[in-house]
This record gives sequence, structure tokens and C-alpha cells, in this order.
Amino acid sequence: MVDSPPSGTTPASLRITAGGRANAGPAARLATLPWSVPLEQWPESVLAALPRGISRHVVRFAHLGETVVAVKETTEQLALHEYRLLRRLEHKDVPSVEPIAVVSGRVDADGEPLPAVLVTRHLRFSLPYRAAFSRTLRRETLVRLTDAMALLLVQLHLEGFFWGDVSLSNVLFRRDAGAFAAHLVDAETGELRPRLSDGQREHDLELARTNVGGELLDLTAGGMLDPDVDPADTADMLVESYRGLWAELTADTEFAPEEQWRVEERIRRLNELGFDVEEYALHPTDDGSRLVLRPKVVDPGHHQRRLMSLTGLDVQENQARRLLQDIESNRQANNPHLSEGEAAHRWLVNVFEPVLASIPDELSLKLEPAEIMHQLLEHRWYLSEAQQREVPFDDAVASYISTVLAARRDEDAVALHPTTTMLRAVPAPSSPGAGTADGSAEQHEPGR
Repeated sequence: MVDSPPSGTTPASLRITAGGRANAGPAARLATLPWSVPLEQWPESVLAALPRGISRHVVRFAHLGETVVAVKETTEQLALHEYRLLRRLEHKDVPSVEPIAVVSGRVDADGEPLPAVLVTRHLRFSLPYRAAFSRTLRRETLVRLTDAMALLLVQLHLEGFFWGDVSLSNVLFRRDAGAFAAHLVDAETGELRPRLSDGQREHDLELARTNVGGELLDLTAGGMLDPDVDPADTADMLVESYRGLWAELTADTEFAPEEQWRVEERIRRLNELGFDVEEYALHPTDDGSRLVLRPKVVDPGHHQRRLMSLTGLDVQENQARRLLQDIESNRQANNPHLSEGEAAHRWLVNVFEPVLASIPDELSLKLEPAEIMHQLLEHRWYLSEAQQREVPFDDAVASYISTVLAARRDEDAVALHPTTTMLRAVPAPSSPGAGTADGSAEQHEPGR
């Protein structure tokens, strides 16, 4: 980590604390931002129009060359604590925002001190919960969102992270092959420990139940939530999802000595959930009549790592699962004699890359490439079902681009009106697979 005063006309007291080769470029450009101006007064010329969640701090998105960053005013002590904690989570591959720097020693034009700031990289293609929870929300989507948040909390707890402020406001959601992936965006109250006690986990769960229920009640009061969605039931559903996943990942399995196949079955089930098993222990029960399997679950992202090793693509877990399925389907249909690595290379060159090349430039920011591929495969299936025939792949690509992708908003370049405080939903397109994961096409406007 390096503390360095930036060059130029910035005050001599200004200090930028940054580290990591990947952040060298953005951190070096930080001195160009108007640090002598309170964050809430920053000019529109440096701001990026993106939807913001609710925060106890002043938060703004700003352009930093080709990068968009989130800037949060806080105390220097809290900023440094969160920065270092986010870096540790990043090294553990926990889904969280990427820290870039802490800027302290700010003063205004009159020499009066201004708050320090934490700078993080904007998570592309992400949505705050108020953009995901809307009046068009269906229960199926609500289940996917709460499952994503439960999975994030499990991942954090497995790493020994005590959150201390579990809430929807501290999470961003990204689409993940029909599901959602949740990412931590606020670690200010968090702590990393070697291992969490059951009491610490239960404390986070009760916070989740209280905060999520309260946030959904706020949406209900503002007319922004489907009337059929019960805030208390939704908060309970989140806790139940966490408990079920935690038990699946950590509970012992008891079986008879002749049922050794139960070991492979349990490991396969954990892999299907996206987790790898580093090692496991087998020990007999007290009477010696049965065996107990205790897995040591480690890194989530089983399918992500497998796809990365085969193709070099870095995608979400469910997206990786879906693309691996398509690679195998292509291998079985066209070249069953090929190895998995050879089949993956041919799929990348002959399927994935041509699909991306066919997307017009003006539509390229609608969705992540892997999400486009997933939706295209779904769209082809819908077309084939409707026409009762196998629709040619090229025809499906053309149909998807014109009837689905073109109807979506740009999730990586959301155009926002700076004076409105509500999120507005617009009618959903009628074509298969169009709109959001819950079948709606959304347009977002930020709070100010």
C-alpha cells in the first residue's frame, strides 16, 4: 500500500492511499477530481448518471477516465478500515466491490476540512435493490433475489466475515443466467475473523430479518412493491434460504459402511451448488455401525473456475453453469470424440465469439456477454417450442437481437434524470425472454 500526495494544483494536505497494480491507473487519475468541493456539490460534468442505493453517507458516481467509480464521504478511520477489509475480501474472491483508494486531507476553498472518502470501482451491469424490487416484481423473481442474498451471506460467513449491517441497501444485484448474484458494497461495520460463532451468525441473520423487512415496508409505503409481496414473509424467506444452504454445506451425513457412494453423491451435490470440497473426514459413530461424512467446503465458484480454465471467460456462477452445458451439448451433437478442452475451444471460436460479433455496437451495453448468450439459448428454446421444430442457430440470433435485446435498456449505461426520486417501470415487451428476469423492462431514475 502506498501513501502519495498527488501532483498538480491540489492542496498539499491531500493524501491518496491506494495499493495493487490493477488500481494504479485509476488511483493516479484521482487527483483530477474536485476534492476541494463537498461531494454533494460536485458538478454534473464529473458525475456518472447511475442508479444509487440508499446510504447513510453522501455517495456519488464519477467518471475517472474510462472507469466509473463510487465515491463515499466518511471519516478517515472508517474509510481506511473499509478499504483494507474490502481488499482482504477481494483476495478471498468474495463477491464484493473493488476498493481503489482512500482520499483524506481534503480542504475546501476557505481551508476548512472536508470528510475523507472511500473510492471503489463501480460494479458494471449491477442494480441496487430499489431497481430490482418494483411493482412489476413477481414472486419467482423475489425468491431468486432473496436466494442470492442468502448465498452471499453464507459465503461471507464461511470466510469468517461478520457483517454487522446486513441489508438490501448494502448489496448490488447482477443478472446471472435467469437468477441473480449478490455483491457486498458496504463493509464499514464488518470484521474478518478466523471463524464465526453460531451466535455471531445468528446476530447477522436477525439483522437481515429486521432490515430487509423494514426496507420492503418502505417500498410498500411508497407504492413501489407488488401488493401481493409480504415484507415480513420475504424477510423470513431470506433467513430460511440461508439456513437451508448453510446446513447443506456444513452438516454431517451419516450412512452405512456399504453406502460409500453417498460420499460422491454429497460432493456432487455441493458442486452443483457451486462449491468445491477441499477435503472431507469420515469417522464411525460411537457404536461403529455407521459412518459420518464431514465435508470441508471451501471456495464457491466451482463452475466459474471450470469455465475459466477451459475458455478464459470470467463470468457469474450460473452463467458458467449454463455455458458449460452448451459446450457439452455442442460436443455431443457435433464432435463427441473431442476432449472437453478441445470442445470448449471450438465452442468459443465457432459459437460464442460469432454471437458477440453479431451484436450491433449500439446494443453492446444492454447486458453482459455471458448473459446475452444465456438469454439467446433460452430464446432459441422458446422459438423451437413455439414452431415445433429446431430453429437454426443463426435465425435465433437474428430474432433475439431484433425482438429481445433491442427492447432492453442499457444496464451498463443507464441514462438518468437528475431531479426525480422514484423508480419508474415501463410495460414489458411481449417477445420471449424480453425484459428483466421477472419479465419486465425497467427504466431507473436516481434519488438526489
